[in-house]
Amino acid sequence: MDERLAKQMAFALEIDKEKGVFRQTHLSGHGRNENDAEHAWHMAIMCYLLREYANEPIDLGRTMLMCLIHDVVEIDAGDTYAYDAEGLATQAAREEAAKQRIFGMLPDDQAAELAGLFDEFEAWSSPEARFAHAMDNVQPLMLNVSNGGGDWAEHGVSAEQVYGRQRKTAIGSQVLFDQVVDPAIKRHVDLGMIRP
Repeated sequence: MDERLAKQMAFALEIDKEKGVFRQTHLSGHGRNENDAEHAWHMAIMCYLLREYANEPIDLGRTMLMCLIHDVVEIDAGDTYAYDAEGLATQAAREEAAKQRIFGMLPDDQAAELAGLFDEFEAWSSPEARFAHAMDNVQPLMLNVSNGGGDWAEHGVSAEQVYGRQRKTAIGSQVLFDQVVDPAIKRHVDLGMIRP
């Protein structure tokens, strides 16, 4: 096997570890905790299905790839819960080190491309990144709603915390914020699953 192919195959095997990184979000129907690979796959499919609601035209393939690779760094960095202030304080440094190691396994051109997509996502610096972030917010919200808001209740999350994260959904899709996110938050505050 030549060196380029060997590096690509090693990376392909390495990212299988994403299946072992579990999130706070539960699968629909009160299932087990979701893993990062399931989250990424679900986001990518949602990106395809919901692309008409992006605020700006997007390159669909680029956005779907961004959805698929955005959490690969969590193989090393671990999942940081959206409402964990302590974890969020160190997240960028942990993920930067992971990005260098994991994407660095690839041939230089592919390492630069995927690391660049990761950086673009983190910086919200393109229509694709903004819509991918909307998917990253809506996907766990949808699962949590399907479970009656149990993840919010379990962690004692407040409306201010949920809106602090979810208002950013509107940067990528105002329609999804207005028609999916905002009504879901209000309903779960009324149900007592999100603290007022």
